Order: sequence, then C-alpha cells, then structure tokens
Amino acid sequence: MMSSTTIDVPAESSNVAKGKAVLVAAPRPGGWKKGIAIVDFVLRLGAVAAALGAATTMATADQTLPFFTQFFQFEASYDSFTTFQFFVITMALVGGYLVLSLPLSIVSIIRPHALGPKLFLIILDTVFLTLATASAASAAAVVYVAHNGNQDSNWLAICNQFADFCAQTSGAVVSSLVAVVVFVLLIVMSALALGKH
Repeated sequence: MMSSTTIDVPAESSNVAKGKAVLVAAPRPGGWKKGIAIVDFVLRLGAVAAALGAATTMATADQTLPFFTQFFQFEASYDSFTTFQFFVITMALVGGYLVLSLPLSIVSIIRPHALGPKLFLIILDTVFLTLATASAASAAAVVYVAHNGNQDSNWLAICNQFADFCAQTSGAVVSSLVAVVVFVLLIVMSALALGKH
C-alpha cells in the first residue's frame, strides 16, 4: 500500500500575492549629523558673544592721563590706532555674519542631511575666519608693542602709564582669538559632516 505525503504551504499575504513588494522603512542613519548641527548652533552663539564682545570692548577702550595740569592731557583710545579701528569694524562684521548664519544653522538641525546649507556655511565661515584672524593678529601685534615697546625702533611701552587702556585692548584681542578658534571648530565639523555624506 502506498502512503501519501502532504505538504502544507502557508497562504501568501495579500500584498505579495498581488505582486506588490512590502518595503520596511529603515531609520535613516546619521543621527550624529543632527548632533553636530546642534553643537554648530551652540558654537555660533558663543562666537557671536566673543566677536561682538571683542568689538564692544575695543570700541570703548579709552583712558586719559593728566599731564601737569588738566588742560594738557594724554589720551589713548581705540580710534588713535588705525589697526584698532580695523579690528572694531571687522569684529562687528564677523559678529553680524554669525547672527545672520544662525537661521541656516537651524535649518541644518531640522534637515541634517541637506547639503546646501552646510556647503554655504563652510564657504562663508572660511571667508570670515580669514577676516577675524587678520584683525586679531594685527591688533595682537599692536597690543604686544604697547606692552613691551620696541627698543630697535625706539617705541616706548605705554602700558605702564595706560594700564586700563591696555587691559581693555588685551581683553578684546583674547576675545577675538576665542572667536577664531570657534570658527576653526565650525569649519572642521562642517567638513566632517560633508565628508561622510
């Protein structure tokens, strides 16, 4: 006598039976890109404070010393130095740019995979990094001479007399260098986000 074997085949789902493919939406990789975008926004806020703080501190640097009488006085202010005027204008421009770049940074948080805003920001960040570095370096050179003088050129150090003025200008230079470091971090982070796209 022959025995028969029965094989049970499961019924196909309706989508597969109709020839439709079932796609399972996988989560998009790159949650770290959103994290970088958030850090970018926070660093931009810090750079705004550093750049505008540097411009404000330098613009308000002023000290007057009486010499024998009150009618004859020595005054040191930022507008006595062309380099410091350049510094104030440049740092104000850098701070203004950083404020205007905040909306694009927010777009990068909302859409972390968008290339356009990141590419635009990295180009402008590089331009304004150059401006910030030039103004910070030139102001640092003048502050150095004000503190130490230069014997070869017979330039006297003025910070012994104008201590408050030198303290303000030194603080402004330090603040601008903080903005420069933040710009470098922003550019590196943007390059990493673009490179892994």
